[in-house]
Amino acid sequence: MSAPARVNLRHLATTQPDFEAAFRAVQHWSAETDDAIESRVAGILADVRQRGDAAVIEYTARFDGLAVSSMAALELTQADFAAAFEAVTPAQRDALQQATRRIRSYHERQLEATGKSWSYRDEDGTLLGQKVTPLDRVGIYVPGGKAAYPSSLLMNAVPAHVAGVPEIVMVVPTPARRDGSSKGSKGERNTLVLAAAFVAGVTRAFTIGGAQAVAALAYGTATVPKVDKITGPGNAYVASAKKRVFGTVGIDMIAGPSEILVLADGSTPADWVAMDLFSQAEHDELAQSILLCPDAGFIAAVQREIDRLLPSMPRAAIIRASLEGRGALIHTRSMEEACEISNRIAPEHLEVSSNEPQRWEPLLRHAGAIFLGAYTSESLGDYCAGPNHVLPTSGTARFSSPLGVYDFQKRSSLIEVSEQGAQTLGVIAAELAYGEGLQAHAQAAEMRLTKKPGAPR
Repeated sequence: MSAPARVNLRHLATTQPDFEAAFRAVQHWSAETDDAIESRVAGILADVRQRGDAAVIEYTARFDGLAVSSMAALELTQADFAAAFEAVTPAQRDALQQATRRIRSYHERQLEATGKSWSYRDEDGTLLGQKVTPLDRVGIYVPGGKAAYPSSLLMNAVPAHVAGVPEIVMVVPTPARRDGSSKGSKGERNTLVLAAAFVAGVTRAFTIGGAQAVAALAYGTATVPKVDKITGPGNAYVASAKKRVFGTVGIDMIAGPSEILVLADGSTPADWVAMDLFSQAEHDELAQSILLCPDAGFIAAVQREIDRLLPSMPRAAIIRASLEGRGALIHTRSMEEACEISNRIAPEHLEVSSNEPQRWEPLLRHAGAIFLGAYTSESLGDYCAGPNHVLPTSGTARFSSPLGVYDFQKRSSLIEVSEQGAQTLGVIAAELAYGEGLQAHAQAAEMRLTKKPGAPR
């Protein structure tokens, strides 16, 4: 029996003279969308904005193979959710409920910490504060087609529910089978996704996807209600559409390919680390998996495990393409240097696979989510640990954060100036307003003064 083909991962070392150039090559990824996609998306958005339901029906037939005569055939009901919940296995029902409970518990704590209104009165009786209110209606895009993602639904719907959003509208593509065995107008409805919608409290749902679904949510149609914000991942057409409708509605983020960075001190079993690298590489060929480790022997062991385990993986071709195209095993001088490089990368998922994860965590400033210790596989965070798995990618963790309760709320400033406070603030405001040449601003403040000022300047 022949040995498995070696996976040609980049092996880098921070001591090599050309490390910086090689490291930049690993980091490089173009986020530019194909011009043809941008042009097509622009046309779809404009068409849906103008023709509404009719355009959505037409594009759903063209792209998903679902020929229907009305939007009623594309809308899911609460009865559909309940039936799906009863149709999944008892183990799946239990997993959905437990994952939802943990996600809800985490986001309720997040709400307590960051999502409350507050106010205070200063010494002259002026009230200052902040009023936090939920968005009225949000749209959640759940990917469909090649794969189904009930976990994505939970991670988007549960924090919206916790934030107090009264209406959560889900869109999910359910394309007809391409093998000639189409199920008709219902397409490929994933039972576990609908069961997750039942558990998470989705209000309304439509079996539409792509740019046309984003357009319907952003602009509204006769059937699909206009939302205030759209969250959830999708393909290049969805990402392009979300980018284009931003400003008309809010969006969560423009996500790039999935990423994992493992900081290892050599104490974790090498096959565990290899499989953790696989866990992101199996998403798609552009996903990125990187190992940083000061132990050269351990890096070699991980390479051996990658070669041994890959042939057993159902998505082996995708994993190989990802690892060989964008992956790297990097030998560092120390764990401290590994932490420094990690901060430069600012990864989506960061595993600290070490006997002393708490020692290294204070050195890590930029990451979407940090997974501490050998037993904390990234996959647990994807499904059920509790924190949100919608995370910043492509280095954007330097300035952005995971999806959370705060993404489904907005803040209004509260100001109630007392008569006494107006005497102080009015003088300050008038002085600055006159300096800016805004006479009405200045005089509006001065009219509240008990002792009237002289003639306007």
